[in-house]
This record gives sequence, structure tokens and C-alpha cells, in this order.
Amino acid sequence: MDQISVWKNVDVDTFHNDIVPSGKPAVMRSLFSDWPAVQHACTSDESICSYLASADNGTPVYTIAAPPEARGRFFYSTDLQGVNFRRAQIPLAQVLSQLQSAKAGTQSFSLAVQALQVLETLPQFAVDNPQKLLDDDIAPTMWIGNRGQVAPHYDVHRNLACVVAGKRQFVLFPPEQVSSLYPGPMLGAPGGVPISMVDVWDPDLDRFPQFSAALETALEAVLEPGDAIYIPSLWWHGVASLEAVNVLVNYWWDGIGDAQVSPNDTLMHGLLSIAKLDQTQRRAWRAYFDHYVFREDNDPTEHLPTNLDDLVTTPNAEQTSTVKDFLSENLKKKP
Repeated sequence: MDQISVWKNVDVDTFHNDIVPSGKPAVMRSLFSDWPAVQHACTSDESICSYLASADNGTPVYTIAAPPEARGRFFYSTDLQGVNFRRAQIPLAQVLSQLQSAKAGTQSFSLAVQALQVLETLPQFAVDNPQKLLDDDIAPTMWIGNRGQVAPHYDVHRNLACVVAGKRQFVLFPPEQVSSLYPGPMLGAPGGVPISMVDVWDPDLDRFPQFSAALETALEAVLEPGDAIYIPSLWWHGVASLEAVNVLVNYWWDGIGDAQVSPNDTLMHGLLSIAKLDQTQRRAWRAYFDHYVFREDNDPTEHLPTNLDDLVTTPNAEQTSTVKDFLSENLKKKP
């Protein structure tokens, strides 16, 4: 695997004028090394756990636990109808205590606090550990756990993530490799989007031969406390937590446009409405999507007045609301 490009001394201008427009992932070394949380993590696992516990307001947090036979891999269940781990809402202090206790013996379960809303659970953390590249209204999300692996998946939004404690290995693939990654089911997926069926840390190329093509484009990096990574939207990323205590904070932003309609919802709608049509119909709809949506070889607005408010050009707020209501009502109708 090639290494993800590494940047140092990144400021706001560099991030928004050079890194984000490139459309490529980037590792930013020591970007958040001045965070108090990172300094606690560099002192000891006990120090970072105590620091987080002191900021905890007692709100239960979404926690998952994978049994020993999962070998640290958070994944689908054997029948692909669910997941191979248990879910619970428990106090953060309890999770932090379990992480420290597990260090003293043989690790049996892989634990992970998923998508902790920092402003709701650790409000002082956000005050004391501010990010410096994005707007202040972009909320932080925290991930805490011991050793474990998350299969490659994609985010609809752009992602800026900082390793606070422990080490994490990131393995990334561009969106064009989707078919070579053998995505699993959408419904019941561990994180709400399909994940790769391939174990990227121990791939079975007999079962998944096309994965070799994905490996040719794979990018990899290991991040330590204070390091950050930028992951463009729709890039597949698998993440391995490598230490007994790992903490990551990330920020999602942008990616769904001014109308606030998720392209991932559109994809799911397309699977319901187009994917099972016959080949002739699918090809016809592709022509319409290429013309109206993807617009690589044409501009569907060039023959229309520039000040026209319409879906094809730019709908005004009232039109956008009307279309959303129309779609919502149609989706509610029984076949």
C-alpha cells in the first residue's frame, strides 16, 4: 500500500485551499498536539481516562462489545441479517473503568463507544480542546475503545479526525473501488452504510479476487496522539485501533448540499425504484441521470433563462420545500 500524503504545520488556508480541493486524503502530523486531552494521553492511559471522566456529565453513551470469537472485528452477523456485537447505553465512566481493567488481564471483549456527542456528554472537552480548521458550529464526535477493527465503509460527509489517545491505522480506498470492495447489505449494516465484506487485514483473495485491484489503489497511515486525517466524502476507510485505550475525535461537515438532502438517501431510493428494472429501462434512466444530475458532457440549463427558479437550475426555498413534501408524501404511499 502507498502512504497517505503527510502535511505539517497546516493552517486554515492550507487546509481549505490545498488539501480539501485536492479531493485526496491527507495526514496532518501534530495538528492537535497542543490539546490538553492529547497531553494527558501522552502521559498515560490512566491520565486520559481520568481526564475524560472528570468532564463526563453522566449521559449514557452508545457502546458496543464484540465477543472473543470476533477477534476484534466489528462486523455483520454470520447470516448478514444483523451484527456480531452487542449494543447498550451505559455510563461513560463504566466504559473507561472497563478499559483500564482489561489492561491487567487477557482482553476478552472488544469495546467501543460509538459516535459520542461531545457537546451533550463532555461539554467542557469541546471548550478546552477546540479544533482550528472548521467553523465553530461543527460539532465534535468522539470514539473510544480498546483494540478492534472497523471494516472499510464510507461517510457521506467530509471527515476531519484527530487521534487523541492510542494509535489508529487507517486504510483508505477511492470511491471508484466500490465494486472491488464487495460491499455487504445496506440494511442491518453496523454503521448505517454498507461495509466491505473483505477483511482488509487478512484478505481472502480466493473468495474476493477483485480486491486485488482495490489493493493497488489503497492508501495507509498510522496516526498517533495529536495527528489528524482528512477523509474526503465517499472514500472507503477501514480503521484498526491498536492500543489498549484509544480515543478519536472527528468532525463531519458539508457533502449534502444546500438543500440538505442526503445523496445516500437518493441512492437507497434508486435501489428501490431503478435497480430492479429491466436493462432497457435502466439504460434509459441512466441517460436521464447523466443529463440532469451528473452533467459531465452537457449543461441542461444552457437553453434556459439564467434567472429561472427550477429544479434544473436553482430552486428557491419555497420550491425546495414543496419538492421535499411531494417526495415525502409519495414515499408514504402504499404500492
